Amino acid sequence: MRLKTTLDQWLTLYEIDRAGSIQAAAVVLNKSHTTLIYAVKKLEGQLGISLIEVQGRRAVLTEDGKSLLRRANTLLDQAHELEVISEQLSKGIESEITIAIDHLCDQEWLYQPMAEYLAQNSTTSIQVVETSLSKTTEMVTSEQADIAIINLPITNYPAEAFGITTMVPVVAAHHPLAQKASLSLTDMSATSQIVIRDLGSETDRNSKQDVGWLKSQQRITVDNFDHAFRAIEQGVGFCRLPEHIVKSRANDKIVVLKIENAERYQVPLHLTLPKGVKTGLAAKCFYNMLQNAASKRM
Repeated sequence: MRLKTTLDQWLTLYEIDRAGSIQAAAVVLNKSHTTLIYAVKKLEGQLGISLIEVQGRRAVLTEDGKSLLRRANTLLDQAHELEVISEQLSKGIESEITIAIDHLCDQEWLYQPMAEYLAQNSTTSIQVVETSLSKTTEMVTSEQADIAIINLPITNYPAEAFGITTMVPVVAAHHPLAQKASLSLTDMSATSQIVIRDLGSETDRNSKQDVGWLKSQQRITVDNFDHAFRAIEQGVGFCRLPEHIVKSRANDKIVVLKIENAERYQVPLHLTLPKGVKTGLAAKCFYNMLQNAASKRM
């Protein structure tokens, strides 16, 4: 497919419209007045319409010229973006990075810095992978992630403090346990417990992990806390959820239980760079932004 016009021609028209005269546009583009007149006349000839008319000392776009330029502006913006992206890629900035985030982490801790990061980087796409238990370790040790938000530090991988998640036991407001002022673990053992599945690879069953108190006679296993929350609301059983999830979805359908010697516990979260010295510029930049945000938060 061969085009009649070029981006340079549309850029010339854009600068004439912006500057208000051919002479002023020639200064901006560092071209002669004659060159710009020739470029406009050639573009008009190629399109078969008039694009500019002289009003007094000013060169203004005709209605057809304005209509076409509005559409051409999108092309010019895209061309500019391509050049910016090309420059960033030439400097070794990755076109995509992968972030692994442990399911216990408050997602706002990731997405607030990400919004700031993307405002500065128009090149790099981001894949976010939610992990739990052995899957968290797997994403680090197999170097599948460029940045990982993990719970406990992994052997031989440096880690920086990122935050602390508090886990609380929750049940539906209409569940029998919710009517009791205080509970013991004996009460809990006779109640269905909702637990989160280890998302690690099915081929590596030996690495699967269990964490916390799991002595209920009946367990319902789900993939994530969203499923767990919905099951709790329906009265399926009790579950320990991150306190930030409970607060963000606060409603009268659920209550936090008071269990003797087991009311709440805390899990530290950390940042790590699975690829170490092989980490790219984009990942390092985002890592630093996450780290700075954590320092202010804590």
